[in-house]
Amino acid sequence: MKQATSILATAGLFALANAHGYISSPSPRLPGDAMASACGQQVYNNQAADRAGNVQGELQVASGQSDYDTDACHIWLCKGYQFDDNKANVQSYTAGQSVDFVVDIVAPHTGVANVSIVDTASNTVIGSSLKDWSDYASTATGVSEDETNFSITIPDDLGSQCSEAGACVIQWYWYAESIDQTYESCVDFTVGGSGSGSGSGSSSSSSAVPTSTSVPTSSAVTSSSTTTTAAPTTTAAPTTTSVPTTLSTAVRPTSTTTEGSKETTTTSSVPSSTSTQTSVSIPKDGTAQEQLTFVAALLKALLAYQ
Repeated sequence: MKQATSILATAGLFALANAHGYISSPSPRLPGDAMASACGQQVYNNQAADRAGNVQGELQVASGQSDYDTDACHIWLCKGYQFDDNKANVQSYTAGQSVDFVVDIVAPHTGVANVSIVDTASNTVIGSSLKDWSDYASTATGVSEDETNFSITIPDDLGSQCSEAGACVIQWYWYAESIDQTYESCVDFTVGGSGSGSGSGSSSSSSAVPTSTSVPTSSAVTSSSTTTTAAPTTTAAPTTTSVPTTLSTAVRPTSTTTEGSKETTTTSSVPSSTSTQTSVSIPKDGTAQEQLTFVAALLKALLAYQ
């Protein structure tokens, strides 16, 4: 009977730890000896066998263990995984840097999730979440690409708060409401500088963008359009319509303008009778319209002369 009870307990542990999710990249905190010392050997064994398990499952295991130390374990921070086991596994980032994440979700359970920077001393979120989902790993729609492959940006207002290893973690947190289970996975990191690294690079690229907005080609277009509007000088070609003036100069008008004065000087030395003779030379190289205009003008002049 005792053996059967042990088998059932073991089966229960596997059921509690069966599947779910964790960060696979960047390299996250892992269970180790420090966790075994703080959280108890059985809690450590549970997570060493399947680090995708949930916090509630760990607590069920811990409830029957005398070596579980609530204060030392901090099981609601990174599922009790300890910094002392991960001192050689600390990432170094700069303010404004974009960091790619990959999460393995072994079995979906509908819930909510977020990624945040957590102050490990107080187990509180610094600022606001870096990314969040209101409907995560839905059993109705399945796991989406953005839930397992995404990027976060290191805030530029952390100051020196996360400059020391172990002071802060980036924590992926998933609460599967449909089954009342919580999953956590953490990345230890430090932030150096004030964003003069990749952060300044991104800002310089953004400041270069306005050069594209200063496209004076649009103003150049307006100058070219003005030159095209000057093209109506070609419409001054109606000088061809002034051809009839060459016909009217053969007639002596009674009251003329400057053109008429030119005529009077040319016709004043010729008698009026001969002026008719000389003026009757109908142009042969003009158009029919021009010739008719000439004849009409001639008749008008003769009538006026009489």
